[in-house]
Amino acid sequence: MKRHPPPGATLRARRLRGEPTEAEKKLWRLLREKFPEARFRRQVPIRQYICDFASHRYWLVIEADGGQHGGEDDRRRDAVIEADGYQVLRFWNNEILGNPEGVAERIAQYLAEGSPHP
Repeated sequence: MKRHPPPGATLRARRLRGEPTEAEKKLWRLLREKFPEARFRRQVPIRQYICDFASHRYWLVIEADGGQHGGEDDRRRDAVIEADGYQVLRFWNNEILGNPEGVAERIAQYLAEGSPHP
């Protein structure tokens, strides 16, 4: 069943697309260049959250996390998103900026194990 985002989420997501962090810019380039078949989208509303990147084809959400992330809030958020059928992968910003090959390898591993949504 398709769930629609709460009011205002789409406008907020559009605003966030216009203000990406350096890590989000680098990760977006990496996703578009290395994984075009996954058809990732940026700043995607899922339930009451806005996810950094999502592939509806592979049911995968990727989050680029800065220093404000981690802890119980992220665990709750991940649980809600995973309850909708998505897998959540999180990468620290410094990992994206300093080791993009390792990030790409981990994403490739997940995509090889998962199968696209029918």
